Amino acid sequence: MEHELGLSQELITQIKQVEQEIKPQLEKTDEICENNSLKVIKAFQQCNLQEMHFNTSTGYGIDESGRNKIEEIYSEIFKTEDALVRAQLISGTHALAITLSALLRPNDTMISLTGAPYDTLQTVIGTGKTVSPSSLKAYGIKYEQIELKENEFDIPTIQERLKKQNVKLVEIQRSRGYSTRKSLTIEKIEKAIKAIREVNKDVIIMVDNCYGEFVEEKEPTEVGADIIVGSLMKNLGAGIATSGAYMTGKKDLIELCAERLTAPGIGKEIGPSMNQNTNLIKGLFFAPQVVSSSVKTAIFASCLLEKLGYQVEPKYTEKRADIVQTIHLGSAEKLIQFCQGIQKGSPIDSHVIPEPGDMGGYEDKVIMAAGTFTEGSTIELSCDGPIRPPYIAYLQGGLTYEYGKYGILKAIQEMEK
Repeated sequence: MEHELGLSQELITQIKQVEQEIKPQLEKTDEICENNSLKVIKAFQQCNLQEMHFNTSTGYGIDESGRNKIEEIYSEIFKTEDALVRAQLISGTHALAITLSALLRPNDTMISLTGAPYDTLQTVIGTGKTVSPSSLKAYGIKYEQIELKENEFDIPTIQERLKKQNVKLVEIQRSRGYSTRKSLTIEKIEKAIKAIREVNKDVIIMVDNCYGEFVEEKEPTEVGADIIVGSLMKNLGAGIATSGAYMTGKKDLIELCAERLTAPGIGKEIGPSMNQNTNLIKGLFFAPQVVSSSVKTAIFASCLLEKLGYQVEPKYTEKRADIVQTIHLGSAEKLIQFCQGIQKGSPIDSHVIPEPGDMGGYEDKVIMAAGTFTEGSTIELSCDGPIRPPYIAYLQGGLTYEYGKYGILKAIQEMEK
């Protein structure tokens, strides 16, 4: 591959060194993949998945068996009481907005325990520069945030605040979003949840699980989270699901989310699958392997780009909490070139040249490269970043490790022109 791309001999030598150095990390990733694959296949079997569940529904989709079976499987995998897995949920932000709107009421207080949330969620909450009349704040919901301290939960501050017993919900964002902080491991999340429960038994603990599913061997609901939310355009869709998102957790919370998505009194009973059941089931089946490929791609990128002199996070030797790899490129020009190189390494629309532009929910211009089979799918190799200092590229995805490596090398080649 390296010779066919016309790379310099020096870079080819560095690539060979990288491939040797990262072998232990790739082997560990394979172990995690094997364990999560076992979790998925056992859930399929224990829930008695049958061919009939691939059938679809239109219209109301009243009590549709395939859709119900998928939600049963999600509950089994995530060790929860119930789940809502719907093609009608358009994105992770949509699912998070539905969840927060369902669980919070006027005069309730929510607290982010991980500092400022992802850009689009700030707009949902009402803390961004753009104030939406449909934000949570506009409906009288109060918001606070507690910053991380050196990439750790500020446990004393969290406990002191939650002793007051006037907080309805706390939100933990597992991934970094467009920030420079580290993503949070399950170990750290478990420690925070235990500290919360020492002082407050009632507060709802919600985790934004986007980009984190199947990166580790446990999920937040297995260590005490009440509800988690994620997108099928990311890890669990495996590049096969063409739309959708999920929530899974306590039954009463999921029912509230369902009533917000559909209508009060109807909840989970309706919702046509519209030919999505096979995609959702197959995507979940392949998800452990595809997530593993994405993590391997990130490890390769981290090691190689660090050798080329760029600041990367996480380092290739660090434990991974999500599929996101950041590269500090130092200038808008380099960020744009890198993203354009990722686009050139894509299977679809490789001729397209992405440029920064305005996007709904974001305060800065954003460049996004994603030549993907499903538009905007971030489990497929993609890269994006806001055009603001320190000009960080947020790289994620890779349906296979081989395709992921190819995309990284094309991006490097583009920067070296």
